[in-house]
Parts: sequence; structure tokens; C-alpha cells
Amino acid sequence: MPDPTARGMRVVVGVTGGIACYKAVGVVRELALLGHDVHVIPTHSALQFVGQATWEAISHNPVSADVFTGVDQVRHVALGQQADLVIVAPATAHFLAQYAGGMASDLLGTTLLATTAPVVVAPAMHTEMWEHDATAANVDTLRGRGVHIVGPASGRLTGSDSGPGRMVEPEDIVRLALGVVGPKPLAGKKVVISGGGTREAIDPVRFLGNRSTGHMATALAAEAHHRGATVTLVHAPLEARIPSGVQAVPVDSAQDMREQMLEASQDADIVIMAAAVADWTPVETFTEKMSKTSEDSWSLTLRKTPDIAKELGRHKPTGQVLVGFAAETVADDDELVARARAKLNAKSLDVVVANRVGDKLGFGETDTAVWFVQRSGAPVLSTGSKLTVAGHLFDVLPGT
Repeated sequence: MPDPTARGMRVVVGVTGGIACYKAVGVVRELALLGHDVHVIPTHSALQFVGQATWEAISHNPVSADVFTGVDQVRHVALGQQADLVIVAPATAHFLAQYAGGMASDLLGTTLLATTAPVVVAPAMHTEMWEHDATAANVDTLRGRGVHIVGPASGRLTGSDSGPGRMVEPEDIVRLALGVVGPKPLAGKKVVISGGGTREAIDPVRFLGNRSTGHMATALAAEAHHRGATVTLVHAPLEARIPSGVQAVPVDSAQDMREQMLEASQDADIVIMAAAVADWTPVETFTEKMSKTSEDSWSLTLRKTPDIAKELGRHKPTGQVLVGFAAETVADDDELVARARAKLNAKSLDVVVANRVGDKLGFGETDTAVWFVQRSGAPVLSTGSKLTVAGHLFDVLPGT
């Protein structure tokens, strides 16, 4: 994490013309409250959503979108030359295309071409635009140039639709952006994370599964990567996007995940079992699709799957930190923590992340509330987005 006492960086915040502009006000405000010298460069379209007076009041600096303002100060390049960090939030599909093409048609464009500072971009747009081949190519181009892409998240968009394209929350943008220029506490460390929900095959078509989307695991992977670690994500099927810079190892079943986790974790410094691994798997897997018969019922015989976390705990190398998750449906906090502590002791874990789950609780790209149960000390409550909770977890892990 960045040194919380560090103040006075010169941060340029570019704002492009999307409805998420209103959330960008929070990015500027938090940076200013942390003591940084914030200069906002809105595009002309952005000013249609949030006016100049708001940006000046929040940043405490004059604001202009015009290349021809402050010409005597060569402002169209000076802002970029003097910046310690540049953040663009929200970043529209149009902006990504311009930036990937190296265009300098406005003050934000000239600033980005003139800067050698780290650049962090937080995309925000409708799902169809984010998933378009042109946008994907532009994002790949920017990543190849060293631009840090944060998000987008998945969730409710401007209209009635929902999906990938929502701008990451302001506090997460600020934290991850400052992490780019701050110290790297996990530099030289290897972090292995499991994620997603395993699928236990019944026949070539059907499987036993669960509601896990993998959003918590990908948030953990992104956070570990931003902190400088080499990250491996062993994942069952996901709804979440795998972060850039993370080595992905796809698996399907609990047995597949066991094999890959045992191999990947041998030389890992931190292992986090965030996957929703099936507890049961069919004894028999049919080679052809089971057709409906005249019978009113049909029984499926199941056997237990291997307990991967327990096996990792038995063979844990000296100094390795092992984290497990306890997803429970109990309503009482004391009972939730008690179950997590029992799991911690039974499986030789160092930390257990305990959270409630249900039909519409805990799964997906949503705010969450979890307890960190450790070997010593009182349980710690963490709330917020999954990126925020991921940051809190690494803050409390031993040796990080």
C-alpha cells in the first residue's frame, strides 16, 4: 500500500463525457483530502455532466478544458510534464480509442502524450461498447504501453440494463492508483488464489454447481498484483474478468482444482482459497446425456470431494500464509465467527474470511461484509466493495 503519510503529489485527473462523471467527483475529493495537488482536466463533453465550478471547488485549483487557456505557461504540455500520477475516470469508449490512437485533439489528449508519469484509466460504458472488438483492441494496446486499467466492474448501468461496464468505485480507484506509485509490499512474493465455483459433471451436459461468480477471487488477484506480487489464479468457471498481469489456470472440477492448487502452492508465500469448491461429486459420470424416463424420480449417488484447504494446511511450508473462506447462511455474527474459528483450527489456516451467503446475498459484483478471523486477536469486520475488502485482507495478513 502507498505510505498513508505521503502527501503533496501532483495528480492530474482527466474526466471524460459519461454519466459516471458524478462519481469522479469522489476521486478528486479523496485525493485532495489526502493532501495531493489535484488538477482536473475535463473534456468538453464531461462539462455537460458536471460543471467547471464543481471541479474547481473540489480540487482547489483552476480548471479548463481548453488548450488555448494559459498558453503563456505552455499548459497543454506542462500539466503532463509536471504530473506524478495521471488518472482518467471515467474513461469512455471514445476516449480509449483516441488515447490508443495517440490523438491530441484536446487538453487531456496533449497532457497524456506529454507525461511520463504512471497513467491509471477507469473505463465506464455500456456492456455492448465494452465488449466490442474495437474497444478490446484499444484496451490491449494501452495495456501494452504500460497503462494501468482499473475495472470496469459489473452492475447496474445508466438505464435498466446491467452488466460489465460500471466504473469502479472512487475509493477503489484512488487506492489502486496510489498503489501504482507507492511502495510494493508484496514485491518478490508469490501469491496463489483459487476462485470461481467448481462444476461436478453428471453427464456431458449437466453438472452440480453453485452460485459463485469469482468476483472476490479476481478482486484479490488484482490487489495482490497491484502490491507487486506474482499472482496465479487457479479458477473454475468465472463471471468476473481476470485482471491483467495475473497468470490464469482454468480448471473445472474439485479434483482438477486440487491438483493445480497443490502444484502451484508449493513455493507460494501466500495461498488464498477463495473458490467455492463442491463438497460432493457424483460417484458415476455418465458418458451420454441422461434422457428423461417415465420414472417420477431419479436418485444420484454422491461422494465427498477432497478437502483442498485441509490438505494444503497439512503440507504447508514454513512461513507460508494460508487463508480460507467460510461462506455460511447463519444470521448471527457470533455463530458465523465461531464456525470460522473452528475451520481455522481444523485446517491449520492462518486466517479465515467469514461471510454470509444466500440466494441474493454475497455473490456477484456487490458490496459485502466479512469477518477476518485470525489465530490471535479479535475478529476484524471489513465492509465495502470486493476490491476494498481485498485490500483490507492484505493489510491484516501476517508478513504483508
